[in-house]
Amino acid sequence: TQRQPLARRRWSYQRSWVIAMYEFMMKVISGYGLISGFAVIGLTMWVSYWISDTFTKGRLHGSAIAILLGLVLSYVGGAFTGGSKGVVDIPLLSGIGLLGGAMLRDFAIVATAYGVSVDELKRAGSVGVLALFVGVGTSFIPGVGVAMAFGYTDAVSLTTIGAGAVTYIVGPVTGAAIGASSEVMALSIAAGLIKAILVMVMTPFVAPLIGLNNPRSAVIFGGLMGTSSGVAGGLAATDPKLVPYGCLTAAFYTALGCLLGPSVLFLIMRGLVG
Repeated sequence: TQRQPLARRRWSYQRSWVIAMYEFMMKVISGYGLISGFAVIGLTMWVSYWISDTFTKGRLHGSAIAILLGLVLSYVGGAFTGGSKGVVDIPLLSGIGLLGGAMLRDFAIVATAYGVSVDELKRAGSVGVLALFVGVGTSFIPGVGVAMAFGYTDAVSLTTIGAGAVTYIVGPVTGAAIGASSEVMALSIAAGLIKAILVMVMTPFVAPLIGLNNPRSAVIFGGLMGTSSGVAGGLAATDPKLVPYGCLTAAFYTALGCLLGPSVLFLIMRGLVG
């Protein structure tokens, strides 16, 4: 009988200590949301690359796994909280809303475009430049076709989903510029993710069939496929020496898509569907 009050006091003390620590952590995380966002993203990237190296031997690039995990966690977060912002509705993960905001997103895109030398692109010749425009067009048209097959008829949605098929970066950038809904932009990201995964997985198998074994063909391949993570992962699994050449035009492909999506491609879709 004397031990019961002592045990209860210990349990009450431990419970109070846990609650106090939880409240302290929530206060720190809420007050330094951007830092906590970096921590969560860093942990996600570490887990993604570990999964890539352990279970796929690098054939499926870690960045694609990270994007897939992000989409899954966003859905789970939205279903768990009943909110509309995914994991951002969870106070512990609210900092991701800052890290994934439009400002840092656009900064990353601009940094990607400025990180490539125009002189290096010129060395690829006119074929490499042509591959960029052909790659954007051959990805955009099937994306629009799939969007129409699922019932989308307005120019904004068709352009956004078609741009997502170009890459998962071009989709949301185009959607934000022309006023697409968050649901449509999410679909555009999913379309780009599927493309990136297919490019990563299929490149080593089709490389012998298309002569993807030299720098020039890698430059053309990067311009046609465009998705930087997909091209990097696919070429790394084929021949690591080809990765810089493929990523060279893939970086320009993303910048070109971000330029054409909200302008020329959107105007074309408006002219076709009104």
